[in-house]
Amino acid sequence: MAHFGGTKSFCIMKKSIVVFGVVSGVILILYVISIGLLAKLFHGHTANAIVGYSSMIIAFSFIFVGTKNFRDKYNEGMVSFGKAFMVGLGISLVGSTLYVGAWLIEYYCFMPDFMDQYVAALIHRAQHSGLSPAALQKQLDSINHMSSMYKNPIIVILMTYLEVLPVGIVISLITALILKRRGVRAEVVIG
Repeated sequence: MAHFGGTKSFCIMKKSIVVFGVVSGVILILYVISIGLLAKLFHGHTANAIVGYSSMIIAFSFIFVGTKNFRDKYNEGMVSFGKAFMVGLGISLVGSTLYVGAWLIEYYCFMPDFMDQYVAALIHRAQHSGLSPAALQKQLDSINHMSSMYKNPIIVILMTYLEVLPVGIVISLITALILKRRGVRAEVVIG
């Protein structure tokens, strides 16, 4: 187990991870809920990659805030790259887990036909894309394979983590690089 500079520092680090991870997760949950509501209101998929990734970046901006808070308030203004990355990764995991949980509830309880509608939209787009018959068939096979995989709840969980967690990891790395600050060693002057 890694040493985090003492039990008190480790407990404070966990508190920062939980608090800022929950804030991050709440923002991601609001995104999930809004996408579900918009899909119901407008009978279709209104979300796009720009809105999704923008929401993730806004939510994961709390990785920076939480890591800086930990460094400046509780760790004497110093944090190593490793410890800063651990805080960021922890915040990412908490936020991502809340996102996954919210999606599972929304998908299984409120949008059980989501994958059918999504697959139909993908097939329609592929059929009207001008692909050659061989390329179209390859695209359709890929879409059908994804659809069959999504019937397994474990795959749903893993695919949902893969939507959000990589963004959190990248922001954690960037945050750790920006915020790392080592303490200055005191030198004893004999004179």
